[in-house]
Amino acid sequence: MRFMARRRLPSSNSTQSLDFSYLFFFLLLLLLLLLEASSLHLALSDSEIIDFLPGFRGPLPFHLETGYVGVGELEDVELFYYFVKSERNPERDPLMLWLNGGPGCSGWSGLVYEIGPLKYDNDDQYNGSSVPGLVLNPYSWTKVSNIIFIDSPVGTGFSYGRTVVASQTGLFKQVHNLLHFLRKWLLDHPDFKSNPVYLAGDSYSGIPIPVLAQQITIENEGGVTPPINLQGYVLGNPFTDPSDLDYGIPYAHGMALISDELYESLKKNCRGKYKSIDPSNKKCLKDMQAYEKCISGIHLLYTLSPRCTNESLVLEEIINGRRSLSQDFESFLDAESHCSEHELLLSLYWANDPSVRRALGIREGTKVKWYRCNFDLPYSRDVWSTIQYHFNLSSKGYRSLIYSGDHDLRVNFLATQAWIRSLNFPIVDDWRPWFVKGQITAGYTKSYSNRMTFATVKGAGHTAPQYKPKECFAMFKRWIDHQPL
Repeated sequence: MRFMARRRLPSSNSTQSLDFSYLFFFLLLLLLLLLEASSLHLALSDSEIIDFLPGFRGPLPFHLETGYVGVGELEDVELFYYFVKSERNPERDPLMLWLNGGPGCSGWSGLVYEIGPLKYDNDDQYNGSSVPGLVLNPYSWTKVSNIIFIDSPVGTGFSYGRTVVASQTGLFKQVHNLLHFLRKWLLDHPDFKSNPVYLAGDSYSGIPIPVLAQQITIENEGGVTPPINLQGYVLGNPFTDPSDLDYGIPYAHGMALISDELYESLKKNCRGKYKSIDPSNKKCLKDMQAYEKCISGIHLLYTLSPRCTNESLVLEEIINGRRSLSQDFESFLDAESHCSEHELLLSLYWANDPSVRRALGIREGTKVKWYRCNFDLPYSRDVWSTIQYHFNLSSKGYRSLIYSGDHDLRVNFLATQAWIRSLNFPIVDDWRPWFVKGQITAGYTKSYSNRMTFATVKGAGHTAPQYKPKECFAMFKRWIDHQPL
């Protein structure tokens, strides 16, 4: 009874005051929680949905999101991205992070020239006086996969550093920033946290992607959240090891670009090492001069095309303001119409147009000029070979698709097959053709016990989907759906 009496001691006015205090503190706590959640969201997200793009007629018939994610220890690196939802089943289809090579090539290059839902309209008769036209790509990989196209490392495309220190980068910093980006992006897009995740890219991406995949594995196993549901990776004509460059001469011989006699002399005098030549080895140097003369008119990234000697100079003059884009534009295109890459000029003009920058949500003053590939990045190449990374990832059971456009002299299929063989995993499906539309040979393929599939793409260059979009889409769709090529 004493306890009950003590509970009755407060007056009605005191009880009301106590209840009001509880209510006040409850509302204050709720407000603080809401503010914290709001600030977290603002910290994670600076993105917008794009319904219209200059150059494309009408609203976009697919989901496009662009934005920045702050990464790094001080979050002073702002990585820009383009996100396209799958047209099939975005809730269940894989989420793929696409990284272009270089290092320093923009994710826009992968989106518009390789595997994305848009491409430049080559029938537009562009004359330099307007924004280049865009049309749909019927062979976009986004028909079966959600894809984030990212501008990485910092300084690439529309990505930028807030300080001079933040703008300095290298392989390990790039991987750290990509991992930070992916975890923050998943926090801001929780609907995709359970989707299978794949890493993909081509060319120099053969270095950062295996390193990134291994770091994701280490952190997942260490309990870092949110976990990334990594299932595998896709690499096209990937630079993997410095020895890749020694396969250019055997490839040139196999493609009938040099004679039997020169090839035998090169093998004898250079002893199979063609990149780090002893200056005192005069015979090897003489053979190399003969080799360079033979391939002087060949496009190194696409041997079916001639080398374009004037294009890079014109592009540089335009970028640096010494030549207007419309100046002699038609004569330039006429002179360079045989170049497989003259359309690269279109992205330069398109991405630097003020209306395009406004549509994409580019922050004013962060990029004076946009480059498709910025090869002047202050980038430290901390890793030169990823063969051991491939072995480690294979041992963890990850799937991988490694494909080679078979008309790339720079990173050719001989080099790629060599490092794959060095992993020493048994063959489970030996060398055979793969087809599109029944009996049209699209390339050749081989599969291994480590869940690695190797495929060539017949008639394609260094960035294979750029040259053979239909075949590459068929290859990717079958592989991502766990079907044999």
